[in-house]
Amino acid sequence: MADKRARAPWQGYIPAITTPFAADASFDRSAFAQLLEWLHAEGMHGLVVAGTTGEWPVLSDAERADLFAAAGQQLSGKLPLIAGCSDYTAARVLAHAAAAHQAGFDGILVTPPPYIRPNAAEIYEFYASISEHTPLPICVYNWPPGTGIDMELELLERLATLENVVAIKQSTSDLRRFAQTFFALNDQVRVFGHSMDEHGLALLEARGGDGTMGAGGVLGRTHADFYNHLWAGEIDQARACGQKDRLILDEWYTKDLVGRFGSGPAILKAALNAQGLPGGYVRRPLFDVEGDHLADIQETLRKLGKL
Repeated sequence: MADKRARAPWQGYIPAITTPFAADASFDRSAFAQLLEWLHAEGMHGLVVAGTTGEWPVLSDAERADLFAAAGQQLSGKLPLIAGCSDYTAARVLAHAAAAHQAGFDGILVTPPPYIRPNAAEIYEFYASISEHTPLPICVYNWPPGTGIDMELELLERLATLENVVAIKQSTSDLRRFAQTFFALNDQVRVFGHSMDEHGLALLEARGGDGTMGAGGVLGRTHADFYNHLWAGEIDQARACGQKDRLILDEWYTKDLVGRFGSGPAILKAALNAQGLPGGYVRRPLFDVEGDHLADIQETLRKLGKL
C-alpha cells in the first residue's frame, strides 16, 4: 500500500484553478498562460486543471483537451498537474484522461457521475473501469454539493483498494467525516482535505497529512506558505496563513462550501480580477459577480492586505 502513496508524491496546497474566459465566452488562452505563470511563481505545490472551479461542465471535450495541452506545455515536469476528468460515464472520463496523459499530466481527479446519483455498487464499478483502463493515478473526489452523493467510508475503503486509486479528496465541511476518512485510509492512499485552521493544524501537527486541494489559489503564496511554514516547524506563521485562508471561506462561502455571492468560480474570478490578475469571465449559465457583492469581495481582500 505504501507504494500507492509513492506513485503520487503530491502534498501541500494544490489549488483547483479557474479557467479564464473572454467577454465573448471563448477560452482566453493568453490569460490562462498568465494565470499559470503567476500560480507557479507563487509557489503552488501542484495544480488541478478543469476541476469544479475550472467550470468543466461548460467545456467541450476539445476545449478540455486544449486546456490540458496548454497547461502541460507550460508546466509539465515543473510541479504536479492533476486533470479534472469528471463526467457522466467511465468512457468519457477515460477520453479526458487520455488527453491529460498525452499532455504530460501526473494524475486525474474524478467525482462519481453527477446528477444521476448512482448507488455504491455502481460507483465502485465506475471507478474500477477507469482504474483498469488509464495509466494515470486517480484521485477519487467526494464532492457532495456538486454530485448529490456523499460516499460512505465503506465505499471509500473499497475504492482505495483499486490499483490506480492513489488519493482521495474528501471535500466535506464535516470535520468528523474528514477525520474518519483520514484515520482509516491515510496509510494506504493520500487523503486531501485538511482545513487550514486550528482543527486542521492540530491534526496535521499530531498525525501528519498530505494537504489541501483548495479553490483557486487566489491569495497566492499565502496558501502555499501554510504548508511551507508547517513543514519548517514554524507553527505561528502557518497559523497566520491559515487564518487568512479561513477568512475567505467564512466571508465568501456557506458552511456547506457553496458560494454566498454566486458560484464558486464567479467569486474566485472576481477576486483574481480585483487584484489585477487574469480571472476573466465565467461562462453561462453562470453569472459574474457584480455590484454590492463585488464590493464585499473587495472588502475581504482589503482586510487581507491584497488591495
